[in-house]
Amino acid sequence: MKNQRNSKQRQLIFDAVMARCDHPTADQIYLDVRKVDNKISRGTVYRNLGALYSSGQIANVKLSPAERYDSRLDFHYHMVCSNCKKVFDAPLSYNPEYDDQITKDTGFHIKRHRALFEGICSECYKNDEILN
Repeated sequence: MKNQRNSKQRQLIFDAVMARCDHPTADQIYLDVRKVDNKISRGTVYRNLGALYSSGQIANVKLSPAERYDSRLDFHYHMVCSNCKKVFDAPLSYNPEYDDQITKDTGFHIKRHRALFEGICSECYKNDEILN
């Protein structure tokens, strides 16, 4: 496996992820980084996001249609608004007892679990932007 060097571009991408708490997509990170380095390519951003995730420097949130990135590395849950599609951290502590119980009951050795709560965010609800 190649050693990954910490290039100026990778640092810009890392800084862009760390500056946001809204779980941005790769395209959102690309647009942020382009404001600082207008020569950076979309492919460079995607490759470096993958490298940063693989090295454990950032996390990802697997959502359809686009994967999101997260500066928080601790295990935690997420909420997604089915109206505006924004992603939020859920104010609920990760429960490792679920992992232990599944392992005990099935013999399947859990590394972690992910929970995604879907609903309408307070902003959409307040503004009556609920779509059926």
